[in-house]
Amino acid sequence: MKGVILDADSLGPDDVDLGPVTRLPVEWTLYGSSKREQVAERIADAAIVLTNKAPIGAAELVAAPGLRYIGVLATGTNVIDVAAASASNVLVSNVVGYGSASVVQHTWAFILALTTRLPDYNVAALDGRWAESPFFCLQDFPVRELAGKTLGIVGYGQLGRGVAEVGKAFGMEVKIASFLWRHGDDPERVPFDSLIATADVISLHCPLTEETRNLIGRRELAKMKSTALLINCARGGIVDEQALVDALEDGVIGGAGFDVLSEEPPINGNPLLNQEVPNLIVTPHSAWVARESRQRLIDQVAENIQAFLAGKPCRVVGS
Repeated sequence: MKGVILDADSLGPDDVDLGPVTRLPVEWTLYGSSKREQVAERIADAAIVLTNKAPIGAAELVAAPGLRYIGVLATGTNVIDVAAASASNVLVSNVVGYGSASVVQHTWAFILALTTRLPDYNVAALDGRWAESPFFCLQDFPVRELAGKTLGIVGYGQLGRGVAEVGKAFGMEVKIASFLWRHGDDPERVPFDSLIATADVISLHCPLTEETRNLIGRRELAKMKSTALLINCARGGIVDEQALVDALEDGVIGGAGFDVLSEEPPINGNPLLNQEVPNLIVTPHSAWVARESRQRLIDQVAENIQAFLAGKPCRVVGS
């Protein structure tokens, strides 16, 4: 059985063990990365394909008549046309929970850095302002305590729950967003519009779907507190990026930490990649990249393939 890994280098294979996958009874061909126009040719003879971000749509599926299994090296499956795969009797599975500790840690790195104005104070310590101070310290940037503040979680899966637990440890009140199209009138959740209007920190952990695309735009940003922080370690496209830049420049909200953009890599630029935007920290989709996280991903992918080969598929998407 022939298998193809389309973007093996996205796993950072130099410091993790791909053995759990490569030792399976599959004849593997590994590509470090694959552009969309290369995918159809590379998977033409494959029965099993693994992909992180190399897209597989209807055209690619037609080009691979022997394809029976697609393993996504991530939780999000928006790079796969799942409906077309199902119509072609191609099973799709993903990995879940592997990066929770890493993403929760990164989310809180954003929250703490923005709340304590860590980047600003670091620059002030190095550029001479501290040396010129008449006092032993600098107080140039406002710092607030998290205790007693409200943490709003949008998307309450494993990641959202992990972020919430840390928030409780800081003494924050945690509120969970509800949407009528999904949760109805769940009494344990807060309507989305109410949550964004009352939260001091809003952390996004929902998938990118048609319902959540541009979930937060100018209207929603205008409803937030002027001191509110917006954190996105979920997916680019959930927030209107230009609207966010304008909100930060105009002081509509207090700050933002983003690990994801609407286009990755941002080869066409992005309004968030501007060092002049105040109180904004952007990282290159690195929240998940702890070595332990990536190894758990590989181990889970191997489990998925073993289950497929045994005729007992697990973590199936769209079933």
